[in-house]
Amino acid sequence: MAATDFEALATVQKSDGYWRAVWRRFLRDKVAVCAGLVAGGLILMAVFAPWIAPADPLQGTMIRRLSPIGTEGYPLGADELGRDMLSRLIYGARLSLFMGVVPVLIAFFIGGIIGITAGFAGGWVNTVTMRVLDVLYAFPSVLLAIAISGALGAGIINGLLSLTVVFIPPIARVAESVTTAVRKLEYIEAARASGASAFHIVRAHVLGNVLGPIFIFATSLISVSMILAAGLSFLGLGVSPPNAEWGLMLNTLRNAIYVQPWLAALPGVMIFITSISFNMLSDGLRTAMDVKA
Repeated sequence: MAATDFEALATVQKSDGYWRAVWRRFLRDKVAVCAGLVAGGLILMAVFAPWIAPADPLQGTMIRRLSPIGTEGYPLGADELGRDMLSRLIYGARLSLFMGVVPVLIAFFIGGIIGITAGFAGGWVNTVTMRVLDVLYAFPSVLLAIAISGALGAGIINGLLSLTVVFIPPIARVAESVTTAVRKLEYIEAARASGASAFHIVRAHVLGNVLGPIFIFATSLISVSMILAAGLSFLGLGVSPPNAEWGLMLNTLRNAIYVQPWLAALPGVMIFITSISFNMLSDGLRTAMDVKA
């Protein structure tokens, strides 16, 4: 076996050992495991909503309007149009999770590319890129999302676009920061001295060291994205009726808070549970991937 084969085998074993250690540390964190189970359960609920929901989330009857929790045939009551709340909460997980995950995922790729390029190139490329992003980063995320959605108009696509724009600058800043730190390491300088191209150095030596921190940070933004998406829908700038989405449900049920307060609070409870689950899961992954731990 050639020396290069031994080096490749050692790299694979080292990588495999690292991820096994990460998995063991993650399993020891009971809070993170429980949060992962809750998040996974919510995702499964969203995927299998047509088979789980007991009724059509769009069909209602005014006879059952604002039925309280525990009503026969309506275990979680009925909304302002007599639609089954349990079914709407289950179907609402689809759009709520979609609006929470997809913008972060798109921003992860775009912001990651921008940040890694700026961090590795350095010099005027870094300066110009990061100063342009600082213009967007200077605005509070809530105001920026509202401004973009207000300019583009209500709708799922426009909501996704506004949230994606909001999350690109912070992800790019994190990517630039970790890439700048890695770029100064000795093995990167050795790769440059050997005549390796910039693309090869980034692909072989940089990505493996920077994707983890960027991914963990992006995971922590999912809960923020869900809350912002719910806020946009609550203001009428996100998902439009009659779609089932937790933020929109909060908006349509706000007038029922004095009549059926527990019923009106159900979408907010789902947003809180989902957000805190993703936050705890992100914290657990960050701790598990910390080599010093």
